[in-house]
Amino acid sequence: MENSLEGLRVAILATDMFEEAELKEPQAALEAAGATTEIIAPQGPTIIAAQHFDKGDTYDVDRLLGEADPADYDALLLPGGALNADALRAIPEAQSFAQHFDNEGLPIAVICHAPWLLISAGLAKGRTLTSFETISDDIENAGGHWVNEPVVRDENWVSSRKPDDIPLFNEAMLSLFTPASSSQEALEARELVFREKLDSEDTE
Repeated sequence: MENSLEGLRVAILATDMFEEAELKEPQAALEAAGATTEIIAPQGPTIIAAQHFDKGDTYDVDRLLGEADPADYDALLLPGGALNADALRAIPEAQSFAQHFDNEGLPIAVICHAPWLLISAGLAKGRTLTSFETISDDIENAGGHWVNEPVVRDENWVSSRKPDDIPLFNEAMLSLFTPASSSQEALEARELVFREKLDSEDTE
């Protein structure tokens, strides 16, 4: 899959105490495949990683969330970490940033606690995904369907549970983010949204 993502721009949305392996390893896989990645955060110039309950390394922020235009990116990666995800879900700009990708049918890769942002953004209803097991109730209560699998693909989403799943997560993410498949899926998703809007207008 060398250079299969050449030209693809991936936004990585995170804040302090993101789970380090869940950003570092997928980012490395994306860049090895030719993608360009940018870390976007509500604050800068750096954010601090977590290694489970301990502090990890410090990472440079490429662009502040308030200055980032989601239309500049082709895909979204959401690393986990409970404190990171809990903070992001409460930020309206983070919610709208994620909503852009789903509304456009663009690929989203999410792991561990990161689905909290998708829940708060109102995107989980009717979707099948996995996550860290302790937030399975949150997904179900938001109208989603939670499954206990290492990796789950649902339309333009791919999700995993925890750092142990990263090898399978990376493989599924690279497949989802491959432009040939992603562009077709994005087209199909946009057509579905358009049809649903027409159906809604017809019933009004």
